Amino acid sequence: MKEERTVATLKDVAALAGVGLSTASRAISGNGPVSAEAAARVQAAIEQLNFRPSSIGRAMATQSLGIIGIFVPTFFGSYYGTILKETDTQLRAVRRHVVVATGCGEASPREQAIEAVRFLIGRDCDGVAVISHDLHDDDLHMLYGMHPRMAFLNRLYEGAPDASFCADHFHGGELAARTLIDHGHRAIAVIGGPETSSDNATRLAGFFAELARHGIPRDAVALVASDFSPEGGYAAARALLAMKRPFTGLFCANDTMAMSALACLQHAGLRVPDDVSVIGYDDDYSTAYMAPALTSVHIPTAELTRNAVRWLINRCYGTQWDIERTFPVSVTMRASVARAKV
Repeated sequence: MKEERTVATLKDVAALAGVGLSTASRAISGNGPVSAEAAARVQAAIEQLNFRPSSIGRAMATQSLGIIGIFVPTFFGSYYGTILKETDTQLRAVRRHVVVATGCGEASPREQAIEAVRFLIGRDCDGVAVISHDLHDDDLHMLYGMHPRMAFLNRLYEGAPDASFCADHFHGGELAARTLIDHGHRAIAVIGGPETSSDNATRLAGFFAELARHGIPRDAVALVASDFSPEGGYAAARALLAMKRPFTGLFCANDTMAMSALACLQHAGLRVPDDVSVIGYDDDYSTAYMAPALTSVHIPTAELTRNAVRWLINRCYGTQWDIERTFPVSVTMRASVARAKV
C-alpha cells in the first residue's frame, strides 16, 4: 500500500526551526525583523520539509498577491514580445510576477479586450497594464473605475494622464513621411493599421500632414487599411499593386506588415530599395534581420514599458522608482530606403 505524503505547514516549519509562528512567517515573507540565525534555521526547515508557502496565506498577510496582470491583443510578434519580456524583467527585479491575458474567441477585438482585462481584475492582480488599440475611451473609463491601479501602454487616456505611457505618434508619422521625401520620393503609398486604432490614426495624421507641407495632397496617396498582422500586410501590398498606381515609396504603419509587404513586392518582381523604398514603424528587434534590413520609425517600446511597469510597482508595492515620461521618437536608417530614381 502506497504511503500518503503529508503536506508540511507553517507550524511544522516553526517547530522544526525552534521559532514562533510569527517569526517563521516574517522570515518567509521578508516583512519584519528576523535575526540572521533564525532566518537560516527557518530556511533549513523549509528545505528539509519541502515546505511550499501558500499564496493565499501570503495574500491574506500582506494584502497582496505579488502579481501584476497585463493584457496584450496577441502573443505573436516581436513587438509584443518586447513588452512582455520587459514587464517580466521589471517585476522579477522586485520578486514579483506577471500574469498575461490575451484576446481569443469569436467576439470582436474590443469585446475580447474588455473580457481579458476584467479577467485580470477578477483574479485580484495588484495592478494591471493594458495595451489595446481596440478599446474606446469609455471602456478605459469603465475599467479604470474597476481597478485604479492600472497603466495604459501606447495609449493616451485623458481620464488618467499619470497612468498613460505613450510616444508621440503624430511626430512618428511626420518622420516617416520626411524620410521618404528627403530621399526624393513623391509617388507614395501607405499600408495603414485598423481604422479604429487611435495610435494608427495619429501616426497617419502626422504622415499626411508632413506630405501636405511638401505639396503632396492626401488624395494623391494610395492607402490600404489593414490589421497590423503579417497576413494583412501581404494582402494590403497585393491590393496596392492591383490598383495600378505606381509608387516609389511605401510607408507601413507597423514593422510586421512591412515585413510581409517586402516579401510581396519581391514576389511581384520589384526590388527594394531599387524600385520601391519601404519604411516601417516601431523598429522592433526583427527589423535588422529582414531582407533588406528595414528602415523604421523607432518607438522606444522597451523604455516605455519599463516606466509604465515601474509606475505600477511604485503604486502597488511602495517602491520609489524615478519615472520617465518622455519617449523620443527617431528614424533608424537601414537598407530598405534609397533615393528615388529620377
